[in-house]
Amino acid sequence: MRGAVIYAPGDVRFETLDDPKIINPTDAVIRTVATCVCGSDLWPYRGAEPIGDPHPMGHEYVGVVEEVGSEVANVRPGQFVVGSFATSDNTCANCLGGWQSSCLHREFMSTCQADYVRIPNAHGTLVATDEHPDAEAVPSLLAVSDVMGTGWYAALAAEVKPGSTAVVVGDGAVGLCGVIAAKELGAERIIAMSRHESRQKLALEFGATDIVSERGDEGIARVKDLTGGIGADSVLECVGTAESMRQALHSTRPGGNVGFVGVPHDVAVDGQELFFSHVGLRGGPAPVRRYLPDLIDRVLSGRINPGKVFDLTLPLDQVAEGYQAMDERRAIKALLKP
Repeated sequence: MRGAVIYAPGDVRFETLDDPKIINPTDAVIRTVATCVCGSDLWPYRGAEPIGDPHPMGHEYVGVVEEVGSEVANVRPGQFVVGSFATSDNTCANCLGGWQSSCLHREFMSTCQADYVRIPNAHGTLVATDEHPDAEAVPSLLAVSDVMGTGWYAALAAEVKPGSTAVVVGDGAVGLCGVIAAKELGAERIIAMSRHESRQKLALEFGATDIVSERGDEGIARVKDLTGGIGADSVLECVGTAESMRQALHSTRPGGNVGFVGVPHDVAVDGQELFFSHVGLRGGPAPVRRYLPDLIDRVLSGRINPGKVFDLTLPLDQVAEGYQAMDERRAIKALLKP
């Protein structure tokens, strides 16, 4: 098969790789229908994370089941499936508590920008649709496998409630999906922090009521101005930098909550400051599997359309261009078709 391999910062190649095989009885192999480049893939691409030896890339996927291991009973060959970037058995104590991304047998997907993918823990990770979806629904179902599920978790972690005010820090695909989530959860006011016109327009289309283009202290002050001087009830931190975390914490009112889902890079939280702020803080890898049935239903019923975050579609063999376009902010998110 063919797939993406990263060699060094800025160096992603499309190569011939070994076909995936069933290794464990709980595995499945799927034929990829669509995959994509994630904002978190840009950390190693930009040299902000070590790469080590050349290795495959990609953790978002939808596809058709080709083969299943002997212990996989919930999906069968021929079905269209959606899965999570974090695999889970969906039976351990953490999974049963709703924290599938902390499954005791968790594996993070890392080979999905390819023609075929082996899915560990397939019995607890994959969710099949009733029938093969129309092509128009595929981008939104792909978004559900990570960015929509992650934006949903950010909103829940920030405790967005009906009638509340929410701020979304970050205008990438996760942040934009966070706007969708905040609206679905009933936020009355949704303030999207964005400096890019195309992303501002999409945020407004998804349900944002206000746009704040300022950052840092100016951005915090603008949020305070919009919220009567006290800050927002809920803030979704969808970037992962020290600046974005500071902006999120300082934009939240006493008694409010921050949900942080941006993978932290050089982020440190001052315990003394957090203590006296009365701000709640929860985050981590999103337990996407918990939300898959609900989000798939919202997509297929037409209630949400997170696939609009894909503003660039490329054949899989042009994966390197997808990385470059996102790195240069020529694209919000690149969808790849084998």
